[in-house]
Amino acid sequence: MKLIMKLFGLMFFLVGTSWAAVNVNTATQSELESVKGLGPAKAKAIIEYREKNGPFKSVEDLGKVKGFGKASIEKLKNELSVGAASEQSDAKSMTKATTK
Repeated sequence: MKLIMKLFGLMFFLVGTSWAAVNVNTATQSELESVKGLGPAKAKAIIEYREKNGPFKSVEDLGKVKGFGKASIEKLKNELSVGAASEQSDAKSMTKATTK
């Protein structure tokens, strides 16, 4: 019985740690809004910034977005990621080059 309880606990631990952070470079508005602390205005600001300036290189780059300060970023940094921004940027560049 102890073994079963340990396995059950381990399963919950692994499932809990496997939840991925929301990628600010690819997330939709609703995906961004699902993060506690990000409402519609901040989610929209993230998307507008990335469309205008390209992908974020780090979560700390959110400091360049209107409405984000150091305290906000500190609270959100474990919930957000930037994924492979350079790969996304390269893929967009290749797509543009092949469609010309």
